[in-house]
Amino acid sequence: MDIIVPGHGSGGKMMNDLINNTIKSILGSDTIQIDDSAILTVPVHSIAFTTDSYTITPIEFSGGTIGSLAVNGTVNDLAVMGAVPRFISCALILEEGLPIETLKRILISMKEAALKAGVAIVTGDTKIVPKGKGDCIYINTAGIGTVENSVQRRPIVSGDSIIINGTIGDHGTAIMALRNNLSFSKGLSSDCAALNHLIQDIIKHFPDAIKFMRDATRGGVASILNEITKGASFGAKLFEEALPIRDEVKGVSEILGIDPLYSANEGKVVIVADSTYANDIVAIMKKHPEGADAAVIGTITHEFPGKAYMQTTIGGNRILPVLIEEQLPRIC
Repeated sequence: MDIIVPGHGSGGKMMNDLINNTIKSILGSDTIQIDDSAILTVPVHSIAFTTDSYTITPIEFSGGTIGSLAVNGTVNDLAVMGAVPRFISCALILEEGLPIETLKRILISMKEAALKAGVAIVTGDTKIVPKGKGDCIYINTAGIGTVENSVQRRPIVSGDSIIINGTIGDHGTAIMALRNNLSFSKGLSSDCAALNHLIQDIIKHFPDAIKFMRDATRGGVASILNEITKGASFGAKLFEEALPIRDEVKGVSEILGIDPLYSANEGKVVIVADSTYANDIVAIMKKHPEGADAAVIGTITHEFPGKAYMQTTIGGNRILPVLIEEQLPRIC
């Protein structure tokens, strides 16, 4: 059978063959437990738990697939809390007619992402929907991590630095360019990556320096800064000249009328940290492939409390308002 058919979700032989011969054999014949629940053994620590769903279109793109996106996104949601990601679940909603070879490529990308991040895919579920009732494949993941240091949430004060581990807006812009068939944007690629190793390295060296971390997915960098300043006694100021944004991203964003600061990223973490350690944190980031373009991009200030804004290259200030509507749906 070369495509997904309703029988793959029937609970019978076809479903069991799909699970055992395709899904389990690729994702983890030694880790996935075929039972009502997976029994996990973890060190005695606090547990971080997260869940997310992925509906991106197209499901394969430069820099990743919906599979690697699901694993990396779940890993990053755990990592930004200071947790060490350990286990992931994988629930697949497959549309009738999906080629099995396509499913295999997505599963392989999931496995490769899990191995790189050092997490085990341990349990899951598979459902089939009739043709025309889905969009090839949807994935839901849940992740469990152990909090072995402390949750990376501390009071933010004026003078703290705003740091990012690399270029802004790569994922969202790459997906937008692909959907709009912008031929000149072939060099664009998603930044889809797991950040747990980079983040744990920072925590190991500076366990008390980080005040806040968040992976800048939907809504981008500007939305994160609006979130942390809402109702606060401080504001968040970015320096336009310090923002690491690729020329290709700027070009596509201008054509499509999109601000890169609101574009989704899938391999970027925004950190608010004690300014004393900011340059050292950037230096640690640069030791990792995911942090090659790391930079201090702003500061926490008492100017414009409750607002996120940017100091432009000509010296003015531009408010970065809360995003009212999603710039582009189905990007993650």
